[in-house]
Amino acid sequence: MKKRHLLGLFLCASSVFAATAATPDAEIESKINALLAKMTLEEKIGQLNQQTGTGYSDDMVGSIRKGAVGSILNEVDPVIVNKLQHEAVENSRLGIPLIFARDVVHGFKTIFPIPLGQAASWNPALVEQGARIAAVEAASTGVRWTFSPMVDVSRDGRWGRIAESFGEDPYLASVLGVSMVKGYQTDDLSQPGTMAACTKHFAGYGASESGKDYNTTWIPEVLLRDMYLPPFEAAARAGSATFMCSFNDINGVPSSGNPHLNIDILRNEWGFDGVLVSDWASIMQMIPQGVCVDLKDAADRAANSGVDVDMESYAYTRHLKELVEEGKVEESTIDNLVRNVLRLKFRLGLFDNPYVDMATANNFYAPESLEAAKKMVEESTVMLKNNDILPLKNVKKIALVGPMADDKHNQAGTWCFDLEKEHCVTPLEALTEKYGKDAIIYAPGLKYSRDIDESGIADAVAAAREADVVVMVGGEEAVLSGEAHCRADISLPGAQTKMLEALKATGKPVVLIIMTGRPMTIVHETSLADAVLYMFHGGTMAGPAVAEMLAGEVSPSGKLPVSMPKMVGQLPLYYNHVNTGRPASGMVLIDEIPLEAPQTSTGCTSFYLDAGDGPAFPFGYGLSYSTFSYGDVKLSSASMARDGSIEVSCTVTNTGNMAAAETVQLYTRDLVASLSRPVKELKGFEKVYLQPGESRMVTFTLQASSLAFWSTPTTKVVEPGDFNLWVAGDSASGTPVKFSVTE
Repeated sequence: MKKRHLLGLFLCASSVFAATAATPDAEIESKINALLAKMTLEEKIGQLNQQTGTGYSDDMVGSIRKGAVGSILNEVDPVIVNKLQHEAVENSRLGIPLIFARDVVHGFKTIFPIPLGQAASWNPALVEQGARIAAVEAASTGVRWTFSPMVDVSRDGRWGRIAESFGEDPYLASVLGVSMVKGYQTDDLSQPGTMAACTKHFAGYGASESGKDYNTTWIPEVLLRDMYLPPFEAAARAGSATFMCSFNDINGVPSSGNPHLNIDILRNEWGFDGVLVSDWASIMQMIPQGVCVDLKDAADRAANSGVDVDMESYAYTRHLKELVEEGKVEESTIDNLVRNVLRLKFRLGLFDNPYVDMATANNFYAPESLEAAKKMVEESTVMLKNNDILPLKNVKKIALVGPMADDKHNQAGTWCFDLEKEHCVTPLEALTEKYGKDAIIYAPGLKYSRDIDESGIADAVAAAREADVVVMVGGEEAVLSGEAHCRADISLPGAQTKMLEALKATGKPVVLIIMTGRPMTIVHETSLADAVLYMFHGGTMAGPAVAEMLAGEVSPSGKLPVSMPKMVGQLPLYYNHVNTGRPASGMVLIDEIPLEAPQTSTGCTSFYLDAGDGPAFPFGYGLSYSTFSYGDVKLSSASMARDGSIEVSCTVTNTGNMAAAETVQLYTRDLVASLSRPVKELKGFEKVYLQPGESRMVTFTLQASSLAFWSTPTTKVVEPGDFNLWVAGDSASGTPVKFSVTE
C-alpha cells in the first residue's frame, strides 16, 4: 500500500524553479539601462506597441520616427522592411530597431504538415529541421519573430485550433515544442536566418469549453500544473525568446490580465526574462469578458499583469501615459516591460545588424527543404487500416477520386499566410508522374469537401469500374480548421460518405486517404475502405509523399498524437484520464438491450450505451507495411529511490518483409496516490528504423522525478509506492510490468 503524500518527497515550487532561473547577459543589461535612461515615457510606451504593417505609408513612417511603434506585424517585403527599419534606425531620436513579426506556423513558403501532423511523426529531429527551414525562409524577408510553437494540450477534436497543436499529451507536446524552439532560434539568436520563437497560448487554451474557440476554461491549479503547463515550462527552459497570452480566461481570469500566471509562475518560478505579448487584441477583449470597464481599465490590468507588448489593442498607446500620471501604473513597471522588449532586440542582434541582406533575400524552396517536407508527410501519415491492399501491386489502372485529390490550396492546411499554391504538388500530379497519364483515371466526384451536389458521383463510380483499385482522397478543406473554425460535427463533410458507399458497391478495392485538420469520426468510412491513410494537412509535398507510400517506396510511419473518437459525443477524449470508481466492464450496448429490460441489467459501470468505452483508434496508434514484435520488458531494478532512476529495456524486431520505422512508447501508471492519477502517462518514446529481420534494444532511463505530480498548487511530490509500466506501440497495448518507488 502506498503511503500518503505526507511521507512523500515534497518539491516546493519556489526552490525548484529558482535554481534554474535565467541569468541575463551583463553587457546587454548595461546597454538596456543606458538606453532606458534616455527614453521619454512616450518612447517607452512606443516599444510596447505592436501594430499591423501598412507598407511604407506616411502614417507608419511618422509613427516610427516618433518612436511610437516597437514591432510590426505582417510585413514580408524585404525592400519595405529595410526602408521602415532605416526610418527607425536613422530617423528616430534613439535609433531603436524594429522587430518584424509574422505567423509562421508550419512553414513560410515551403509548407510542412500542420503541427498536429508533425506531432504524428513522433520525430523531434524532423520537427526541428522543419522549423529551421521555416526560419531561414522567413528571415530572408526580414521576419525575425514568429508566433509559434503552439503547445496547448488539446483534448477536443471539435476545437479548430487542435490543428496547430501537438495533440493531447503534455510530454509529447513538451518534446516537440522544444524541438521547434531550437529550430527557429538555434543556439545563437543573433545570427542571420533565425527567428524568435513565441510559445503560445499561455495557458490552458486547449481546454476551451465545448471545443469552441475563445471560450472559458475551468482548470483546477493542480490540473493546470500537471497537464497544461509542462510544455510551456519546457519551452521556457529551452530558451523560448517570447511567450503569448491566451484568449481564454482560466477560472474567470483572462490570461492577459492574470498576474498569477504571468508574473508568479512565468517570471518568478520559471525565471523567464523574454517578451510576453498579448494575442491579437486580447487586452481589449477583457472588456467583453466582463473584467474591465473600458480600454483604459484593460491597459491598467494588462500592464500590471506583466504583458510586455500590446498586439493590436492600442490600449497602451492610448492610455498608459495617463495611467502613469494617475499613479495606477508605476513608471518602474513600464520600465520592466520595456527592458524585456529591448532585451529581445539585443538578443536578435538587431542593434548591430538591423537590415535584410538583399543578396540572400527571398531564399525559398531549396531542394533539400522540399525533400524534408516530403519526408515529414511520410513520417506523419498514420495508416489506420490495411487489408493487404497497400502497397499497390500489379496495378495498371488507378481511379483517383475525391475532392482533395487535386486541391493545391487545401492540402496545405490552416495558417498558411504566405502559401504560393502553385508550388504545391497534389496526389493527382504525383501519381500521374509516377504511373503515367494513361494509368490514372481522374474523376473527383465532388468539387470540394463540403459539396452536397451528388451529380458527379456517377463519374467517380464509372472510373472505379474501369480501374484495378480506387484511391479516394477526401477530408476537409483548410478553412474548416484553425482559429475560430470549430465544428460540432467532426464527420466527413458534404456527400463524401455517400460517394464512398457508392465506390464500395462497385466491388473494387478502395484506398481512403483523408487530409484533415483534426481527428474525425470515421468509423463507418473505415469499414467501407480496404485501407485508410490518415494525413493531417500535408503541405507543399503531400502529393509526392502519397505517391511514394502507395507505391511502397516508403512505409507510412505516423502514430496518432490524439485519440480518434467513435462519436463526437465522446469528446473531450484522451487516453491519460483518471479512472472512475466503476471502470467500464460487462458493457451491454444499446442494440443489445431487451425491451423493458430492468434498469440495472446493462451493468453499472462507466461507458456509453451507444459508443461503449474508449476511442475508435487510441493515442499512439499507427500501422506499417511491416510488422514489429516486442520482447519482454526488462528493468535494471524493480525499485528506485525517490531521487533515483531505473533503466527500462525492450528488444523490438522488424518481423515483416520491408524496412520501416516503429515508434516505441513508454507509459507508466501510479497505482495508488494521494490524488487519483491517470490510467497511463507517456514518459518516453523513440522512433527506430529497422530492416527486415533486424532487432534493436530500445532503452529508456526512467527518472523518479518524472513520476512527480502536483498534490497542491504549490507542492510537487514524488510519492513512494507501486507503479506499472508498459513498452508498446500505442497507448492501448503492451503487458504491464511492476516497479516501485521506495522511501
